[in-house]
Amino acid sequence: MSPMSSRPRLTRLLGGDPVAALAPLVAVLLALSVGAIILLALGKNPIEAYSAMINGAFGDDRSLFRTLTRATPLLLVAIGICVAFRGGMINIGAEGQLFIGAISATAFSLALSGRLPGGLLAILTLIVGAAAGAIWGAVPGILKARFDVNEILSTVMMNEIAIQLLIYLLSGPMIDPEQVKLGTRVPQSSALPEDVWLGRLAPPSQIHIGLFIALAMAVIVYALLWRTTIGYRIRAVGENRDAARYAGISVPRYLALSLILSGALAGLAGAVEVTGVTHRMVEGFAVGYGFSGIVVALFGRLHPIGAVPSAILFGALLVGADRMQRTVQVPSATIIALQGLVVVFVVSSEIWVRRRSARRQVSAAEAAPVARQEASA
Repeated sequence: MSPMSSRPRLTRLLGGDPVAALAPLVAVLLALSVGAIILLALGKNPIEAYSAMINGAFGDDRSLFRTLTRATPLLLVAIGICVAFRGGMINIGAEGQLFIGAISATAFSLALSGRLPGGLLAILTLIVGAAAGAIWGAVPGILKARFDVNEILSTVMMNEIAIQLLIYLLSGPMIDPEQVKLGTRVPQSSALPEDVWLGRLAPPSQIHIGLFIALAMAVIVYALLWRTTIGYRIRAVGENRDAARYAGISVPRYLALSLILSGALAGLAGAVEVTGVTHRMVEGFAVGYGFSGIVVALFGRLHPIGAVPSAILFGALLVGADRMQRTVQVPSATIIALQGLVVVFVVSSEIWVRRRSARRQVSAAEAAPVARQEASA
C-alpha cells in the first residue's frame, strides 16, 4: 500500500482532521510543560517528578489497577457528557447526578437487603442509580425544553442541591447506626450488603467489574448515537436546532432526552463507584469526578469510544499525581494547580478547534463559487 493511499485512512481514523484530533494531546503536553516550570520554581526536578507520576500510574500491576479503578467512573461520566454535548446541551451537573445515583443505590440496596436474590438486587441497584441520575438530569432538561432556562445555571444549582441533600442524609436519616452508638457520628451510611458488591477482578486491588460495565456503555452509546434514529435526531438537534425543527424533529423533546441520558450515565457512575469501591456512602464521595468527566469528554473529542483512552489518561493523572506528591514532596496545591492547568489547556484546545473548524467552513463556502466558475469556464 502506498503512503498516499494510507493517508485518507489515517485521516478518517483521526476524525477527518488530524490537527483537531491531536490538539488535546498537544494541550496536555503544554500543560505539563507549564507544570515543569512551576516545579522548577519550587526547586523540584521536573523529570524526577514526572517519572514518579508515570511510575505511580503504570509502574506495576498494582498501579495500573488503581488507574483503571479511577478511570471507570470518569469514563461513565464522560460518556454522558458526550451525549449531552452531541445534543447541544452543556451538562455541568454530572457531579450532582453522580451523587444522587450513589445515594439512591445505597438507600435501595439497604432497604431491600435480604428481600431479593443477590444477583437481582445487584442489577436493580445499578438500575436505580441510573434512574435517579436520569431524574436529576431531567429537571434542567425539561426546564430548558419547556421554558428555555439556561442549562448551565440549572445544572450547577442542581449540583448544590445534591451536595446539601447528601450532607443532610449522611448526618441524619442515612447515618450508620453503629456510628451513633459509638457517639462519633461520622457522616457515612451503613455498609452495603455484600450481595450488591461488584466483583473484584484482581484482589486485593479495588479494580472491579464496573470497568467492563463502563466499556460496554461506551459501545452502547456509540451505537445509540450513530446507528439509531434516536441518536441521529439527538445529533441533528445538537448540530442545528432550526434545521432539525424544519425536518420535523421535536427539538424540545430531544434536548430534554440528551440531558436525561447524560444524567442516567452519571447516576450509573455513582452506583458503580459505591458498589464497586467504597461499599458505603461517605461524605466527600467521588468529589471532582463530575467536572473531571467534562474534561475527559472534551479530550476524547466528545466521542464515546474516544472517551475510553481519555479516561485512562486522566485516571493516570489522578493516581500519578498522588505518587508524585509523596515522592517529590510537593505541596498539595501544586498538584491541584497541575490538574487545573490540564483542564484549562484541554478546554482551550477545544475552543481553538471549533473556531478553526468554523474558519475552514467559511473558507470552503467562499471558495466553492470560484471553483464552479473555473469549472464552467
